[in-house]
Amino acid sequence: MSEQRALVIGEALVDVVEHADGRCDEHPGGSPANVALGLARLGRPVDLLTWLATDAYGKRVTAHLEAAGVHVLTGDRSPAHTPVARARLDALGQASYEFDLTWDLPASSDGEGDAPLVVHTGSIATTLLPGGPAVLREVTRRASHSTITYDPNARPALMGTPAQALEVVQEFVRIADVVKASDDDLLWLHPEQEPDEVAARWARSGPALVVVTHGAQGAFAATASGARLRIPAVPISVVDTVGAGDSFMSGLIDGLWAEGLLGASSRTALHGIDEETLRRVLDRCIRIAAITVSRAGANPPHRTELEQA
Repeated sequence: MSEQRALVIGEALVDVVEHADGRCDEHPGGSPANVALGLARLGRPVDLLTWLATDAYGKRVTAHLEAAGVHVLTGDRSPAHTPVARARLDALGQASYEFDLTWDLPASSDGEGDAPLVVHTGSIATTLLPGGPAVLREVTRRASHSTITYDPNARPALMGTPAQALEVVQEFVRIADVVKASDDDLLWLHPEQEPDEVAARWARSGPALVVVTHGAQGAFAATASGARLRIPAVPISVVDTVGAGDSFMSGLIDGLWAEGLLGASSRTALHGIDEETLRRVLDRCIRIAAITVSRAGANPPHRTELEQA
């Protein structure tokens, strides 16, 4: 039997992090790439289909991902330069972003064997033209064979108005089996509604599971079967929040994987996930995100670190 793998589709880039005290650091990043990195560090075989140049930044990002075990898929085209995100941190470590990037979806020249167990996408890759519609088509094509996970990970500077972004987000929510969003994402998309109520409504529209992260207040989950669950955060000294949501997403995929709830053949079981299983998965996601925010940059934990913690 061939190895079960995850496929992540989306942007990889360089995060230039400007600290409140004037320091500046550079880290490989990009929300989907961070999810792939997190999965690899948790011991999951993962391919990343992305849009990287062959410049110095591109080589640095590729080396960083491959060192963790991510298989970066080659494509038929590439950008002129590797995308860059500039993250400005306030005194509490909260990040705001500016971007210098393009996004398109290359046709992969490998990774087209057996269907992946799970396909994840989200963020800039799903909304930025010209690649966004191609990602939607690719995910739709794969939905009959793979679990689909999605994180809108809103970037208002690149996604137009909330109404414009919401049209795209709703397309992916309808296709997805699992959705993870932050409270900030949902407040931007639906400023007059409580994020958890939006999540509960989304869970009635197709996904088996919708999870909202609330930072220091923990997380909320709503299932298609009507279950509602709140999980408290782990007290932690925050260095910065870069990559926290992405590491939570990695943990969510990994946890559902460990419970045998991924893959098209497990779709019915995923829709029937019980509260005890969901709590076990989300408790672990919270711990993974806590480790990530305790250190600089998008630096998710390895499985051994998580077990030791």
